Amino acid sequence: MDILISGASVAGPALALWLNRYGMRTTIVERAPELRDGGYAVDFRGSAHLRVLREMGVLAAIEREQTNMGAMWTVNEKGRKLAKMPDDIFAGDVEILRGDLARILYEATRADTEYLFDDSIASLDEDAHGVAVTFERGPTRRFDLVIGADGLHSRVRSLTFGPESRFSTYLGLYNAVFTVPNRLGLDHTGQGLKLPGKLAAVYSARGNREAKAVFWFGTTPLDLDRHDADGQCAVLEREFGDVGWIVPQLLRDLRETPDLYFDSVSQIHLDHWSKGRVGLLGDAAWCASPLSGMGTGLAVVGAYVLAGELATAGNLAEAFAGYERIMRPYVAGAQKSADGVAKLMVPTSRLMNWVMTQQAKVLPHLPGTGLIARSIRKTAEAVTLPEYPGARAPRPRPSGRAS
Repeated sequence: MDILISGASVAGPALALWLNRYGMRTTIVERAPELRDGGYAVDFRGSAHLRVLREMGVLAAIEREQTNMGAMWTVNEKGRKLAKMPDDIFAGDVEILRGDLARILYEATRADTEYLFDDSIASLDEDAHGVAVTFERGPTRRFDLVIGADGLHSRVRSLTFGPESRFSTYLGLYNAVFTVPNRLGLDHTGQGLKLPGKLAAVYSARGNREAKAVFWFGTTPLDLDRHDADGQCAVLEREFGDVGWIVPQLLRDLRETPDLYFDSVSQIHLDHWSKGRVGLLGDAAWCASPLSGMGTGLAVVGAYVLAGELATAGNLAEAFAGYERIMRPYVAGAQKSADGVAKLMVPTSRLMNWVMTQQAKVLPHLPGTGLIARSIRKTAEAVTLPEYPGARAPRPRPSGRAS
């Protein structure tokens, strides 16, 4: 098959890698003019995640780029350390910056996958023999199958299933992450300040050469263009303008950062992840929100399953049905794990904020501390992955596919 994938972050290239291995032709279209370097540190944990990464042939590269983060500290507005949170709560077996992971997956697929940067899908017209795809910039082309791996605000999902508002559940928070200088001299660690309704944090990155600033805050849904960077900066300046610690400096850095990510904390729920010759993968299909800690793991596992079903099923309907049968319970567990976390993430009352700080002080000393990490790992491992014929050994690369 000749398959178009929308989205060049994680889910899309992961799917392309497997499809290439099965001998299919893949094209990835990406709205951004080049690979996007920003975003969080993302982690993988448990046997399912690591097995897929190992069979993809990228685990060693990820391990070379891993963050090696230690414990995180809660501080007050004067920067005094109040409590240390164990590192195994936040990081899994291997953790890597999202931008570094995207680059690794791009390098693993660029020889076999055609990449169309600075373009996006304008319309989809399906018939019995394929899908005619009209692009915003390039000429119309035909594909046997189209997969939307284009995130929470998926264009493919909107064109095929309807407006995002029908499927999105807002969890009451917005968050932002951006690169800043490592002004605190953090050494593979981070610090965070919790105030009623908001959280500001910073952690070291890329061998302590830089840092990532993270803001979370609770609010009603904002009427804000998600492509309006100046408007997003203004919102963050309004929400955090009266906060102490190093936040004033972070807000100054905000105006200079090259990679601001700002969005609502939301989940996506659909009855089906496919319609005819169009399917969805990753956050486009099931966004569990950053609060689940499972988004990237779900993406790579979902890519393995979808590609395997497409390669082995008798037809598209059977392939999509098998994909959903395997992935839906796994996704449901990850989405459930994020339920209720929003109120704990940024408590709205001073009393609850104080209570959680006191709990954090004693948490590392409690005998049941490991239960938290074990619970997260249990959710990450709650899937049985089939063995798909031909999934292990890479196929010989066809010539002339680089772009």
